[in-house]
Amino acid sequence: MSFDVEKYVIEENASIKSALLKVEENHYGMIFAQTNAGKIVGLATDGDIRRALLWGATLVDSISNCMNRKFVWAATDTPREQLIKRLDGHIHFIPILDPLGRLSSIISKNYLPLEDERAVYIRSRAPARVSFGGGGSDLTHYFENNSGAVMNTAVSIYSHGAMRVRDDSKIIISSLDLGETLIADNFEEALIKKGPFGLIQSLMHVVQPKYGFELSLNSDFPLGSGLGGSAAVSAAVLGCFNMLRKDKWNQHELAEIAFQAERLHLGIAGGWQDQYAAVFGGFNFIEFHPTENIVSPIKLQSDIALELEESLVLCNTGMDHHSGNIHDDQKQTMASSSVQKLVKKNVELTYSTRKHLLKGDLVKFGECLDTAWRLKRNFSSMISNDYIDAIYEGALENGALGGKLLGAGGGGFFIFYVPPFKKNALITHLKSKNLTIQPFRFEPDGLKTWTSREHENHSIGK
Repeated sequence: MSFDVEKYVIEENASIKSALLKVEENHYGMIFAQTNAGKIVGLATDGDIRRALLWGATLVDSISNCMNRKFVWAATDTPREQLIKRLDGHIHFIPILDPLGRLSSIISKNYLPLEDERAVYIRSRAPARVSFGGGGSDLTHYFENNSGAVMNTAVSIYSHGAMRVRDDSKIIISSLDLGETLIADNFEEALIKKGPFGLIQSLMHVVQPKYGFELSLNSDFPLGSGLGGSAAVSAAVLGCFNMLRKDKWNQHELAEIAFQAERLHLGIAGGWQDQYAAVFGGFNFIEFHPTENIVSPIKLQSDIALELEESLVLCNTGMDHHSGNIHDDQKQTMASSSVQKLVKKNVELTYSTRKHLLKGDLVKFGECLDTAWRLKRNFSSMISNDYIDAIYEGALENGALGGKLLGAGGGGFFIFYVPPFKKNALITHLKSKNLTIQPFRFEPDGLKTWTSREHENHSIGK
């Protein structure tokens, strides 16, 4: 419905008769008086006009003689919720005036005019993950012949994305983590740009956006952390693109698209668990089979979850790792029957770890972490080294019951399980070795996306 201003305004010196004709035409039972410049200076309802005529006014008299100069109005930038609230009670309609006082629209209880859509940007947030067992069994070259299983949880360490669509075909991608910006005139140019944006370019290759856009990315974790960071970044980016789709991808599709982009199009070796953790969130037990992946949420009693959260210490080794290289090496060693047996033992152990966790037997849970790490470090010579071994043994000597290096290995973060009255000693020891402790909480939710109106929040121009 378009708004015809002329039906609702009349010159302030026009006759009462002319005003009545306007009132009859607009069916609103009122008319606004304006100056020559179009500024609204008064309101006259049909009741105001009738009373004036009863008191002796004539049809040729000016409408200014019976109009109300103290009327309720609102500015064009008044939030809609405030306008709707003001219609409560005796106020039946509200004129919307522009900065010059000219009539822009009218809202009433029967007519809430549709405005032009406001510019919005899209926000996304995807969590990193901590894995507790089964690593290596989520690699395709393992579970294509065997069943794999991992257990992990999302944590309150995130990759963040912000996107807005442009009016042209230009693409601008900036990453705080990379310290780089990609600028291209169109999609085709963006795909072939040289630089560190291979992961994002792979995602674009899969998504095939038909519009220009600006994308800003930053993460709470360092590169090569072993926290499933690249999967969290992929999920955050896909979440932004997904908000622009009518046929939105579900959680399984998002996880699989992220995997396809990173593993197949970018060519980085790796497992499947990270993408599911970033998209689904929460505690999950994930089983891998040749034809399907089964994600089973783990529902912990609140006291068990809280106790476990307080008993874990996340520690940065200060060494980043290149998971693709480690997974490539592991693929070679996986041909050995002895390594396959170790991975199978790790899978069996993961089922035991889940049982202990569900029962709240956290001491056995911590001991399982120790066993899992000692098994995993034998998958490949690249998983551990003297420095990493020293960190681990030092943690055990200072209270930890068990732990494991997260991700593929070779660096990144350790997770340690420590009883409550030994936690301070463990943290003190780790800090004495110049290692960084990363606070976190369990994150029950996975990928989150939402939109926000630019001019009501940050109002950044294109």
